[in-house]
Amino acid sequence: MQLPDAEQLLADLSGKIRSDITTANTALVGIYTGGVWLAQRLHRDLGLALPLGTLDVSFYRDDFDQIGLHPQVKPSDIPFEVEGSHIILVDDVLYTGRTIRAAINELFDYGRPASIRLAALIDRGGRELPVAADYVGATISLPGDKMLALEQGNGGKLNLSLYDKTPSGQ
Repeated sequence: MQLPDAEQLLADLSGKIRSDITTANTALVGIYTGGVWLAQRLHRDLGLALPLGTLDVSFYRDDFDQIGLHPQVKPSDIPFEVEGSHIILVDDVLYTGRTIRAAINELFDYGRPASIRLAALIDRGGRELPVAADYVGATISLPGDKMLALEQGNGGKLNLSLYDKTPSGQ
């Protein structure tokens, strides 16, 4: 299967988001790991006034007992006032919706935003929860036994790779 070019998708995503930013209190929050890479680039390209936020939703996942803790948990960092902000949550691959649900739960621990919109580089379908992205780089269909991963190479270049899921479903 030929995967789309991640760099081109990121450029397209930036253009889609740019047209909707109408307020100075708009912030980007990336979800570790791939969402943070995307959010860093989008933040730079969009020139937002509020600093970039990052979330590691490991402790907020409802399937924590099934998939376990990611071996490299990172601290979440929200360096702006969430209360009243317009937040664009950024993730690399939208699949079941469980990561997004966890991210929204964690954001509300910081305050009540005015709005939350979702940007995803790839929407691969397969939702288990009613979650939809406001901004999508591309929509692709993959079998349930495949996993799509965003990888960051030398010089920060982003690439998509396709893998077989591990037997435990991770």
